[in-house]
Amino acid sequence: MKILSVEQLYEADRITIENQNISSTDLMERASYKVFQWIHERLQDSQINIHIFCGVGNNGGDGLVVGRLLIEHGYNVNMYVINFSNNRSKDFLINYDRIKSITKKWPVLMKGKSDYPTIDKEDIVIDAIFGIGLNRSPGGWVKNLIQFLNKREAFKLSIDIPSGLFANKPITDAEAVLLADHTLTFQVPKLSFFLPETARFVLSFEILDIELDIDFIDKSAPLAQLISKYEAQTYYIHRDRFGHKGTYGHTVIIGGSYGKIGAVTLATSTAFRIGAGMVTAVVPKCGYSILQTSVPEAMVLTDDEDNFLTDIQLNFEPSAIAIGMGLGKNQATVKGLKVFLKSVKAPLVIDADALNIISENKELLELIPKNSILTPHPGELKRLIGDWKNDYDKIEKAKSLSKEREVILIIKGAYTITVFGDSLYINTSGNPGMATAGSGDALSGVIAGLLSQSYKPLEATVFGVYMHGSAGDIASGQMGYESIMASDIINNISEAYMDLFTHPEYDNNEEPGANEAEDI
Repeated sequence: MKILSVEQLYEADRITIENQNISSTDLMERASYKVFQWIHERLQDSQINIHIFCGVGNNGGDGLVVGRLLIEHGYNVNMYVINFSNNRSKDFLINYDRIKSITKKWPVLMKGKSDYPTIDKEDIVIDAIFGIGLNRSPGGWVKNLIQFLNKREAFKLSIDIPSGLFANKPITDAEAVLLADHTLTFQVPKLSFFLPETARFVLSFEILDIELDIDFIDKSAPLAQLISKYEAQTYYIHRDRFGHKGTYGHTVIIGGSYGKIGAVTLATSTAFRIGAGMVTAVVPKCGYSILQTSVPEAMVLTDDEDNFLTDIQLNFEPSAIAIGMGLGKNQATVKGLKVFLKSVKAPLVIDADALNIISENKELLELIPKNSILTPHPGELKRLIGDWKNDYDKIEKAKSLSKEREVILIIKGAYTITVFGDSLYINTSGNPGMATAGSGDALSGVIAGLLSQSYKPLEATVFGVYMHGSAGDIASGQMGYESIMASDIINNISEAYMDLFTHPEYDNNEEPGANEAEDI
């Protein structure tokens, strides 16, 4: 699913109005009816107090339409117009007049704190103050109103986007953003829903299809692509009935040092689980018995050194390589990595200490092969690209490194982002339980194992991140977030493959977590 910019969404509105021969008021009615329908299908008590806070722009117009429809269906509705400006949009005014035609209980014109209503925890608050057109953070009494609403225990539902949140730029005042329990967003999700600094204002969301022009959306270059099960299915490569272990490639996992052989063990096991035909681990001598015992399916090559790697070279050409897990930063290892990067030909995943060594020896950046996949955790990412001012700055710096070095870069998080040039792929699988030691080693093994099976680097990364997260989701369903270990993720990769095609995809208008707001 595409994530579009504010400018693209406004253009989609314009083209839809033109091509469907409708008015902007008709389009507002259509979108707002979808919001009303969502509420009407879930509301258990028609006498519950519903408070709708409307701005004076088009988002406020949406709120007025929703309020009118709720009133017409017998709901107890209290409406408030946030009078922060004398400028009203045309569609706001049209729908304000329509409210007047059906009720004598006209919207309260709010001008300050004295107009704040009493809101009980059993009530519902519908936020229609600001939409995606907001260009600066609310201030003054409007900011105070948002803070007042945030302190209320009532269920808060935002239309399109929580008020005060920008769709695709950083917030400037977190205290002026409404904390929504649920958001009903129009047509496509917004980029801010998936970034750590802003996603906290969108606890869950659903997408309402308001039938914007599909040709325009299909042809638009997105800010990002959202990867859920449907998209992951398109990446999957079906196995050849007559394939053999050579068909599915030979993965090499290079890493380990004294006390850190577990990282290589996890990556090696994961490469097998994701489907590599053969896997060889390259480790210092201290890792030999551990690997042979823990993963008897694997072949093991050892360095002459007992406790760390020195000579990182292969006398054969593997299908793919992952390097760095538990590697350490001994000076002999640094020299060995430099020699390795100069000679490597196979598709490459670079992780953990290999990235740390590169960060401390920037000249090694020049040696990274094109289309290599870099899988840093947040600390390693910061060492690679430098500090960032906000999530959007982080993304831009990641894009710069990706374009400069022609590599694929992963930004790990609740919604892991794959960066390739200017393209972003935002993953929807995964959960907080995956914040555990070894999870990143497993991800590197997943991607390297897919590369060995002839997945192209970008496909292996995007699909691998999804499968890794899906396995984590299955593990969390079995044991809860707190008890997940990296080995649980690895052991559920087989279930993630089964889940990819045997369980239905989320409804097109629904994202993970949406059902948290099923009944209000």
